[in-house]
Amino acid sequence: MSGHSRWSQIKHKKSLTDQKRGQIFSKLSKNITLAARKGTDPKNNIVLQNAIEQARRENMPNDNIERAIKKASEKDGAQLEEIMVEAIGPAGVALRIKGVTDNKNRTISEIKKILSTHEAKMIQPGSIGWMFNTSVQVSDQTQQNLAKLFGVLNDNPDVIDIISNLN
Repeated sequence: MSGHSRWSQIKHKKSLTDQKRGQIFSKLSKNITLAARKGTDPKNNIVLQNAIEQARRENMPNDNIERAIKKASEKDGAQLEEIMVEAIGPAGVALRIKGVTDNKNRTISEIKKILSTHEAKMIQPGSIGWMFNTSVQVSDQTQQNLAKLFGVLNDNPDVIDIISNLN
């Protein structure tokens, strides 16, 4: 019976799980490195302490956490910077996309492409702040479109967080 090897099935499931876990660890590592710029001692840096706690909740190994903190103190390493992109999604849903990247132009163009393929568009920063005071309700179809958009954005290694005014 070809194609029914138990090991083959386990291997594929493990591969997918490891890939997702690696993406999560990569995002958490960038977040820790960015937070460690303000101080490498978690007792004095509450942002770093929160980033480390979040990494531990995801079972990130201590070696990876220490490596991310050390990376912030290295001068020759790639400099990470935080970006915030604002967008309007399907049915007028307001989105704030937070990212950490070593190449701002590349990340913004990737996010812009993702938004345009999912019926959303980037807008000027600060122009949707008022939209977060009243949440919106959308149809089931729009909810599915937004779920796809959020999934693709989360798969981007530079995107850390997505905030919306969706109810």
